[in-house]
Parts: sequence; structure tokens; C-alpha cells
Amino acid sequence: MGKIVRAISHDGSVRVIFCDSLSIIDRVSHLFDMTPTVTALFGRCLTACSLMSCLLKDEGSSLTLRIKSEGPVGSVVCVGDYKGNVKGYVGDYSVDLPLNSKGKLDVGGAVGKGNLFVIKDIGLKEPYIGTCELVSGEIAEDIAHYFLSSEQTPTACSLGVLVGRDGYPQSSGGYLAQLMPGAEEQTITQLENNCSLLPPVSRLLDSGKTPEQIIDMIFEGIEYEVFDTIDVEYLCNCSKKRYAESLSAVGVKELDEMIADGKSITANCGFCANTYEFSVDELKEIRKRAAK
Repeated sequence: MGKIVRAISHDGSVRVIFCDSLSIIDRVSHLFDMTPTVTALFGRCLTACSLMSCLLKDEGSSLTLRIKSEGPVGSVVCVGDYKGNVKGYVGDYSVDLPLNSKGKLDVGGAVGKGNLFVIKDIGLKEPYIGTCELVSGEIAEDIAHYFLSSEQTPTACSLGVLVGRDGYPQSSGGYLAQLMPGAEEQTITQLENNCSLLPPVSRLLDSGKTPEQIIDMIFEGIEYEVFDTIDVEYLCNCSKKRYAESLSAVGVKELDEMIADGKSITANCGFCANTYEFSVDELKEIRKRAAK
């Protein structure tokens, strides 16, 4: 299980949400055949989605974080529920680039230019859709830019995935540090200094620092309290029943063509790689329901 820890300053002017997402990223690295570059990219996106979706207030709400990329990776889609559980997929898992000028995995090069979309389904007739251009493709800067430009919330965001020599993640996590209305100048300056001096999150976690200890570093000089700790995981809710319902929605004509072909069909889940096979007889039953 991953873990989200939430904290707030005593005066309510600063909130920090931290996610240790190693177990989430470790699972996807075993589900999909990913290069180290994609592991770092996907890990950052899933961590960001978990952090953002746990801000949703109502049960049943969901948040979709989508990156429409002009780079070789194509696109990234992550979906989170109000508890911070996530799932997602990447357009091309095989993208592998040389290290960037800083000697790090070139996530920005894999993403390139593009746009970031945030879709919040909170049970209203139409979902809320916010968007912004990508600033760097490194994800954390893009998330901070989104919060400022689309939600008018000054935000410091840090995301990191440390990939081992075996290609699997050694540590993964990130945080959002957000200023609330009424924050005093001294608090703003202190928070900015703390965040600017903080080592990379992935290195801190790899060195054994806990989420609580890192939050304490972010809040140095600011009185605060931890008010919530929740477990999060990579959670896909696909099932054969759901795929049967999707097949029913394609229409009678298309189902007739599948049945006439005389072969079973296989549905593949892009979120978790599960496969579901439907025999011709099962397709006939689905057609009956679709015709009603």
C-alpha cells in the first residue's frame, strides 16, 4: 500500500499533502513492460493524480489527469478516486531516451510540448474541465502551473521516481504545498525557502525518510499538525460484467458481425492488462440484451 499524509498549518494558511507511491509504481512496473524513462514519467503522473484526487470531497467523485503530448510518449491518462487510489495508462511504454544534460532520465524529452487536462467528475451534470499548456513536461512544474492558472491556488509541487539498475523503482513520491487565502508574507517566504532547499523527494525517501519527516522539513518554522493519513493503491475496477455492458452499447449491427465471424473475442484492459474472453454464445446473450 502507498500512503498519503495530510497536514495543515495552525492558522490554516498552508496545507501539505504528501504521497509515498512506491507500491503503486512498483505494481505498474510489473504490469507493463516499461523503460526507465517511462517508469519515471508514469510514476510522477500517478503520484500527482493521487495527490490531486484526494482533494475531492465527495464519495463517488473522480479526477482524471490527462497529458496530451507532442513527444514520443504520445499521451498519459491517470484516473483517481476521492480516496487517492489511482490507475492509468501510457501511449507508448517503449520510449527510451538518453539521459538529459543533468544526467537524469529525460522525462521532459519524452513528453515534449503539449497540454495538461484535469477533469473532475463530482456528480454534477457536466464535469469540470481545467487545462493549461505544459511548462516543461517534467510534470511537477506543470502541475504547479495548472493550480495557479486554472484554480488560482499558489502551489509548490515536487514529484520523483528513483529507478534502480534493474529497471524497477526504488522510491517514488511527491507532495503539494499550497497557500490558502490570507497567508501572511512571512509564512509565504518561509514556505518558499523550505521547499527550495529540500532535496529531491525520491532521494529523501530512498534514504529512509518517512512522509511525516519530510512534511516536517517542508513546515520548518511554521506551526502545523498532521490531520489525516490514508492508504492508497493502484486500483482498477474492471470486470467481465463491465466489458459485457460496453459490448452491449456498441449496437446490434456490430454484435451481429462479431457473431457471424464465428469466433470468440478478447477484451484487454488498458489499465491493468487483464483480459476477458467472450464466446460466440456469450455474444449472442449480449445481443439479446442490446436488442431490448
